[in-house]
Amino acid sequence: MHLDAAMLEKNNVACESNHVLCFAADGGSLLLPSLQDPSIRYLNLDWEVCAAHSQAFELRVYGEEADPRVIIRFGLMPHMRASIALDLNWLDGHILFPGHRVGTQKIVCHGSRIARSAIRKAELVSMPCFEDVRVCVRHMSLDETPCPVRLPKGDALVDAFGQYTGKNWEGRIRDEKELVRLLQNAAALPPAYPESTWNAFGGIPAMKLTEGTGFFSKARSDGRWYLTDPSGCAFFSLGADCVVARCDARIDGLEGVLPPLPSRAEKPELYEDMRASFGETSRPGGLLYSFERQNLMRAFGDDWYASWQRMIVSQLKRMGMNTLGNWSDPALYGAMPYVTSLPRFPETRHSIFRDFPDVLSPEYAEDARVCALALKDRRDDPWMVGYFLRNEPAWAFVDHLIIADEVLRDPEDTACKAALIAFLQEKYHTPDALSAAWQHPIASFDDLRVPIPHASGFSPSARDDLRAFSRILNEAYVRIPAQACRAVDPHHMILGMRWAWISDPLLITGWEHFDVFSINCYAVDPTAALDQVSALGVDLPVVIGEFHFGTLDSGLTATGLEAVKDEKERSKAFRYYAEHVAAHPLGAGCHWFQCYDQFVLGRFDGENYPIGLFDVTLRPYPAMQCAAEDTARRLPEILSGKCKPAADRPISLPMIAY
Repeated sequence: MHLDAAMLEKNNVACESNHVLCFAADGGSLLLPSLQDPSIRYLNLDWEVCAAHSQAFELRVYGEEADPRVIIRFGLMPHMRASIALDLNWLDGHILFPGHRVGTQKIVCHGSRIARSAIRKAELVSMPCFEDVRVCVRHMSLDETPCPVRLPKGDALVDAFGQYTGKNWEGRIRDEKELVRLLQNAAALPPAYPESTWNAFGGIPAMKLTEGTGFFSKARSDGRWYLTDPSGCAFFSLGADCVVARCDARIDGLEGVLPPLPSRAEKPELYEDMRASFGETSRPGGLLYSFERQNLMRAFGDDWYASWQRMIVSQLKRMGMNTLGNWSDPALYGAMPYVTSLPRFPETRHSIFRDFPDVLSPEYAEDARVCALALKDRRDDPWMVGYFLRNEPAWAFVDHLIIADEVLRDPEDTACKAALIAFLQEKYHTPDALSAAWQHPIASFDDLRVPIPHASGFSPSARDDLRAFSRILNEAYVRIPAQACRAVDPHHMILGMRWAWISDPLLITGWEHFDVFSINCYAVDPTAALDQVSALGVDLPVVIGEFHFGTLDSGLTATGLEAVKDEKERSKAFRYYAEHVAAHPLGAGCHWFQCYDQFVLGRFDGENYPIGLFDVTLRPYPAMQCAAEDTARRLPEILSGKCKPAADRPISLPMIAY
């Protein structure tokens, strides 16, 4: 079924010609024909964004509710004709990150699930932007098969240093000699915190809270939580994630818009094969490249890796960073305090929903034991602040998910299902009593072994029962790996799960098994998120594992998950955010995501955000450097309550992110 833009019902979209649509800045939409036909599998689009920046779009699919049941968000580069194939099988909710195609950016499936027969409305929406967005539409269709991948070609979109050629900005490197000079000068600077009174761990000797245990720990004092360094001094964990000079620029299929690159045979350290999976997503392999390493080789030759290690530690310390955040290079551990994660979270052969394992099975307990063994080699390291069990579970991206609902929907005869049936038998004794409470006919408890969709919707009692059992499952999900980890490493703090957000009180279940609670919080002000954790009853210090701000006045075309007007506002945003974490009674640290800007054409999953403390040529953004230094100097007085956090909020813009 070919979709002509002129035949679609338009809402806040101007059709400028047969092929060009103009979406209003506040987010225009195109209403699609029915998606109920099961023979139609793909929404195929051949689009080009006619702007100086990337743009995010959404396929929104509605049931009877006012809000969309499923949202599939995808991004496009500017002035790059792209072929998009959105698989309507994703509407069943089984996947979060389905992977992107060459010439497009990241795809994320938000929401829960919807059956084809339940679809009332579907629309294509341009996300709000700071300006109207023009899109050249060459093809739109609903088909049984995906459209072919369109490989981009034309003038190079990336220069020899990894910078975008489609725009100019202050500080852009144009000369190799200039780059070499700047990097060699940076590598010659000694490491020193901007606050000279900090100790080697980045702790605050003037705020000694305990005698110290020889390891990082936590302490409560003056009505608030603190982390403490191995000597017992207050420690606010300020750092950057992904402190690593890695191969993360996806280049396969983009050869037509890249500069000449050294061959893999000539410079094998510049290349890596992309993993075949990301989270719960399988995908074909790809090829990754490192412009960061290539730039380091220009400055330091064969000694690039050792030189980078010395340089980045000095740069971070001089900014006031005292922690290597998650996914940082292990070779740097001990040069600074660091956090890490279990290399792998426990799994079972069959998952209940997305990446939620069969947590009551012996298989889960055994794999938790195996996963915990990875901590053995670092159990005595005083430089490790602690470890996260995992990052952003995919199952928790569905707001208000009742995982026991998924147990009953699942056709597998899992340990979780057997325990749920036993739980209901113990409460109701007879199928008749259960049927009356749930207002749903159940002839035998064995009937619960047959897939039942959305059982929590049968009655208030059904919802209460399934939420109660979900609490049992969520507690086991946390407790079993936490206990296995403590058996291997009794010294270091468990830093939690790095929840993407807390959509339901069930998600905090099991917090007592952590030493620190962790969330990732993308916002201008983190106070509301910290207040929510406190209001839900969590009595632990909180570390925010990810936050960032991006802007379009540097060398990339998107912004990231929080957008601000310019680099001046970005530095203001850093101070405002970090200092409000430090001022909160639970605030124990925050880690900027990430150390270096992402590749302008997309990293391994298609993200292409200007969110680094440093750009692709490994140079710090000057305003960000000054802001971080200022915040570091103010931390002791903010933590003690003698000084209020920064009051000047940044000027925000709508994000361009996916």
